[in-house]
Amino acid sequence: MRKIPIGDWVNDAVDYLTDHGRPVFDAITDAVSALVNGLESVLGGPPALALAGIVAVLGWWLRGPLFAVLSFLGLALIDNLGEWESAMSTLALVLVASIAALVVGVPLGILAARKAGVAAVVQPVLDFMQTMPAFVYLIPAIFFFGVGEVPGVIATVIFALPPGVRLTQLGISQVDKEMVEAADAFGTPPGRTLTRVQLPLALGTIMTGVNQVIMLSLSMVVIAGMVGAGGLGGEVFGAITQLDVGRGFEAGLSVVILAITLDRLTGALGVRLSPVTRARAAAAPATHGWRGALHYRPRPVFALAGVLVLALVSAGIGLAGDDGGQDGGKKQLTIGYIPWDEDIAVSHLWKSELEKRGYAVKLQQVDAGPLYSGLAGGQIDLFLDAWLPATHADYYARYKNKIEDLGAWYDNASMQLAVPKDDPANSVADLAANPGRYKGRIIGIEPSAGEMKIVKDKVMPGYGLKGKYELIQGSTPAMLAELTRATSAKQPIVVTLWKPHWAYSKFPIKPLADPKGSFGSAEKLHMLARDGFGKDFPELTGWLKKFRMADQQLFPLEDLIMNKYKGQEAKAVEEWTKANPGFMKKITG
Repeated sequence: MRKIPIGDWVNDAVDYLTDHGRPVFDAITDAVSALVNGLESVLGGPPALALAGIVAVLGWWLRGPLFAVLSFLGLALIDNLGEWESAMSTLALVLVASIAALVVGVPLGILAARKAGVAAVVQPVLDFMQTMPAFVYLIPAIFFFGVGEVPGVIATVIFALPPGVRLTQLGISQVDKEMVEAADAFGTPPGRTLTRVQLPLALGTIMTGVNQVIMLSLSMVVIAGMVGAGGLGGEVFGAITQLDVGRGFEAGLSVVILAITLDRLTGALGVRLSPVTRARAAAAPATHGWRGALHYRPRPVFALAGVLVLALVSAGIGLAGDDGGQDGGKKQLTIGYIPWDEDIAVSHLWKSELEKRGYAVKLQQVDAGPLYSGLAGGQIDLFLDAWLPATHADYYARYKNKIEDLGAWYDNASMQLAVPKDDPANSVADLAANPGRYKGRIIGIEPSAGEMKIVKDKVMPGYGLKGKYELIQGSTPAMLAELTRATSAKQPIVVTLWKPHWAYSKFPIKPLADPKGSFGSAEKLHMLARDGFGKDFPELTGWLKKFRMADQQLFPLEDLIMNKYKGQEAKAVEEWTKANPGFMKKITG
């Protein structure tokens, strides 16, 4: 049976919309960016403890003094872990996405509850939206909006929308029909019946929907860190790709604290606003003693006054501590990088050097595909690790008319399969004879990496490995972790690797010969920039065109950043610079 070309239809539709809908997408991008950046400035302006105090007062009003203390301590812990700025970025993304989802979801839920025809159309659409894997929403979002917070927000809105619609519809549908009929019998207009009868009685269920929208937004924003949305999602993604357990746990703990705080606050707000629960609370007997103290909540006017005072004080402190826009005179630059060791190393090296020269540099980690899309769309200014002409050939061919090639800084790069040094195999051809020795597995890296495509489409068929071996997709850190375990236990293993890489000096491994040339000839590591980069940064472009590194310079820098000073890249670059004092000076003058 002939395959239905659904994938081709989707690709054609995305290409058409990308080509013809650019003005609309640009307008949406500008609006969403303005909202997120504005809210992020508001949340990030006050001191951390002042904002934690505001949340604590709200928590005291909604849930009582115990929650107020715990929420304050939780937010203070986020600040102590150094994750406050990322947490506020994440909170801004969550709030913008949640508000957008609710603005669409609640009216749609009301309409579905009141119109059977609308419900019949909406239900299967919601089923589709809820069962589609969350990662899929990121793909068209990248094409339409590039990389950064905007595609993350758009994908999050789509992912979080269904519970807002469903629970609003459920709440309206569950309102006692006799009450609605009584309102109609007294001549109440339908709109007034909705606002005075149905919505108040359904408010508890609707607020549960609000709670679920916020929770799903928070979970999706973390996933959106893969496309450069930043915040805690970017921290978690970076920790995963670099196998940094400590950093990942700290960022993950911050996500948990934010999630619990938002969940409890929105849940309690729903209870406070619902007339049904308010009536039950009023009828409940009063508690006294220490139980009464634990459940005491200030009146709304006092809570509001406390929040207002803290907000004014924190705003004053924030203004007093403002740097007056000192970064305003600096040249803003975004360097995108993929989680490959040489790219991490040179990106941090250039960041350190450029900041000394008065640039404001932002490093943004994304996968290879989104990174090239970001370069073409102008969201990323510079990428220092394009493997050409083979590994990144597909990405480069697609976007080459929208990017600038600034030349190569390393000219002897190569890809290979590697095994332990004492392994009997010396060539890729030797692997076909004994797949059981290696458990029939080749341990790979990120699915988006060009090397994975070459191994799958050229190396494995070319050497008769297809059907005998499974190419395991994962990440570079996961591959290195597996390599560490295997070499420590002296067990056979086959991994995808490349040169330059510090693993050849750290582990007892060797590259396998490629007599058929399936991996291609030696590659060069190119520096790519967005269109117009050379005109906007002529001095920097001149420096980059003079940049070259040899193995004896690159390998020690990689080792310092990825091993000795893992997570302290600035310190690693500082030590390397002391050992190579004239290297960057020779380039930048």
